[in-house]
Amino acid sequence: MNNKVSNNRAWLLVLPMLVLVAFSAIIPLMTVVNYSVQDVLGPNASFFTGTEWFKSMLNDSALQAAFVRQIAFSLVILAIQIPLGIGIALIMPKRGWQASAVLILITLPLLIPWNVVGSIWQIFTRGDIGLMGWGLRELGIDYNITRHSGDAWVTIVLMDVWHWTPLVAMLCYSGLRSIPEAYYQAARIDRASKWAVFRYIQLPKLTNVLVIAVLLRFMHSFMIYAEPFVLTGGGPGSSTTFLSQALTTMAVGQQDLGPSAAFSLIYFLVILLVSWVFYTTIMHMQKDKPPQGGA
Repeated sequence: MNNKVSNNRAWLLVLPMLVLVAFSAIIPLMTVVNYSVQDVLGPNASFFTGTEWFKSMLNDSALQAAFVRQIAFSLVILAIQIPLGIGIALIMPKRGWQASAVLILITLPLLIPWNVVGSIWQIFTRGDIGLMGWGLRELGIDYNITRHSGDAWVTIVLMDVWHWTPLVAMLCYSGLRSIPEAYYQAARIDRASKWAVFRYIQLPKLTNVLVIAVLLRFMHSFMIYAEPFVLTGGGPGSSTTFLSQALTTMAVGQQDLGPSAAFSLIYFLVILLVSWVFYTTIMHMQKDKPPQGGA
């Protein structure tokens, strides 16, 4: 009986967080759901539209194009940053002052605000004062992110790789440091190659860390807004206009509350669905992997 009373009192400690979540997440979400099924004409003027806004958003060709660009960008980011982050973590010093110095240096890009990152790369790529833009111009390369969509895409990818690969590297580094030394001693006794050590010891032990890295990088890359907006403004044309920019334009610029609410819910569900697919796929791959007998 006393244990039951203690457990009930313990819930009181969780109550403030539940109230905070309700006001910061659940109530705004319900507000968005309410707007998504109404046509809001004014403060006190609206009428029920059902699923019309959802149908309209799903059939919008501009949003479909932005969705394709968003998926392509996220896949490219994952394909580059995950292997690169693993590689950086493998060559980082394991101990001593060198390890501390490298960790400090590698985290510096993560400390820079997102909008500032876009401003840095905007200056960096200018042909008159930017080191990258000036260097490419001197090499005879016609590089201009305001005129060429290919240049804009490559620059945004490079900017995101520079900004967020350190996060993947640090996650992988922490996973590598958690592997017991006994595994490496057994590998040395068996004279295992570096590839065998990576394949049979390090990579399996990194699975849980890689799940976190993939989910974090996918969710952020799929919601990216500030960096490309500051760098290119969505151009040239709409070649770098991603879903978040399209949603902001619709909700803030055009004040279309009903369509933007429906669009934001679709956006939210897509992120949840794809994240779930990534998670279950990686977990099943790890579960179905046969046990290894040695290095």
